[in-house]
Amino acid sequence: MTVYAWARSRALPALPEPEACYFDTDTHARVLAHCNWQPERDKAPALLLLHGLEGSSLAHYMRGIAEKAWRAGFSVVRLNQRNCGGTEALSRGLYHSGLTHDPLFLLRHMIEHERVPAVAVAGYSLGGNLTLKLAGDLGADAPPQLKAVCAVSPTLDLAACIDAIEQPSNVFYQLNFMRNLRARMKRKAGLFPDLYDLRKLKGVWTIRGFDDAYTAPMNGFGNAKRYYHEASSLRVVDRIRVPALILTAANDPFVPPDQFRRPEVESNPHVRLLITDDGGHCGFVSEPDPAHDGYWAEHAVVAWAKHHAPA
Repeated sequence: MTVYAWARSRALPALPEPEACYFDTDTHARVLAHCNWQPERDKAPALLLLHGLEGSSLAHYMRGIAEKAWRAGFSVVRLNQRNCGGTEALSRGLYHSGLTHDPLFLLRHMIEHERVPAVAVAGYSLGGNLTLKLAGDLGADAPPQLKAVCAVSPTLDLAACIDAIEQPSNVFYQLNFMRNLRARMKRKAGLFPDLYDLRKLKGVWTIRGFDDAYTAPMNGFGNAKRYYHEASSLRVVDRIRVPALILTAANDPFVPPDQFRRPEVESNPHVRLLITDDGGHCGFVSEPDPAHDGYWAEHAVVAWAKHHAPA
């Protein structure tokens, strides 16, 4: 199901052409978001969407949720994390699994400048970790306009997920991620030769190796072990004080379900956990019918947002 959902072509005719919005979130950092605003954006609730590792605002699940949320009366903002979606030239640095700075910037922009009355945040995989970490970092200080968050297949414990993806059965997934990461680094080195040393890329064919060589040191973590600890939403999930839905699958190939049974998750009354038997990683495809396209995790995200931030 993981591969099927990723590879299947989808037509989403009900989603209008988005507006390309650029945000200077930090020094030497500009991000692109694809926005579908309702006609009266200061009266409609909004959904902020965060993609996974090496994804973009054009990922099928980002567009699928956007279409469903738009039809339900939401404005939708699909954030491309730094360098994603063809934006390598806009930021000198790299995104990472704990970089909540940019989604927090957009959240505040939506509230303070667009006057959006209610916002929900949803993320898949790495974006799910960001979503939960954002809510946990905010804790009781979350703005009242932030009504709910939802994480699908989130990499809650990064170290556990890296251990899982390094299993021989997951070599296809790791190689696919690394193919994209290596290509991105070559593009970054061409744009910023003073910052990126491609000699360190030689022989790096694992995500852990890539994080040790680039992600961790370039973002102040030092090494991958410290990065995985500090960037994991597991450290702060107990502090979440807004309604949070975690949707994951027992057969996810590289997001082990045991991490969600930790007391930090189960003891938080604001967190609702749903572990399905099937679904793979960010798959969750069922038989369609005239009222349902079969992508039921996307329906679950929008239903959760509608319940807590009705249009």
